[in-house]
Amino acid sequence: MKSAIFLSIIIALCISSGCPNAQSISSKKILIVYLSRTNNTKAIAEIIHNKVGGTLVALELEKPYPENYQATVQQVVNENETGYLPPLKTRIDSIQNYEVVFVGFPTWDMKMPPPMKSFLHQYNLSGKTVIPFNTNAGYGVGSGFQTVKELCQNSKVLEGFSITGGMERDGVYFVIKGEKAKEAETEVKKWLQKIKVTE
Repeated sequence: MKSAIFLSIIIALCISSGCPNAQSISSKKILIVYLSRTNNTKAIAEIIHNKVGGTLVALELEKPYPENYQATVQQVVNENETGYLPPLKTRIDSIQNYEVVFVGFPTWDMKMPPPMKSFLHQYNLSGKTVIPFNTNAGYGVGSGFQTVKELCQNSKVLEGFSITGGMERDGVYFVIKGEKAKEAETEVKKWLQKIKVTE
């Protein structure tokens, strides 16, 4: 009898609270930082923002990359070879107030783009939960997520999300729109539930 009453209480509590397994995080504590050249990573960042709330910040450089694709490719190759970290125009106040930081970037040269490396070097994310997301031309994330782990060794890095975006080399730019955007939203929702950021 007692066990039946206890079970009834547990069920009642579950009904009232929804028995959440997801992390209970105030949207004020969530930061979504992204780098986007063709707006595909921006589209994913906005989908995440719609699901979890928080502050959405686009990374901008003091000196933007050239509009010409091949010129940008060459500059990025040089930056990767030399370890150069391009200075950011973007400034984020009170980074210490955020508990969860999403970091989104495209795959460039099968690596994390230098501007995102600049962000991860410039801001101390120790003790925070860091969640990477990525768009790419179909070749995958490369070493990008591994670089997040290497640069955030004192953070809790969760499983990342990756999706195929545009192929600028072939003149295919913004593709995460229309049906593709709906598919992406479904995939992002599943991912956020899997890593227990949303229910």
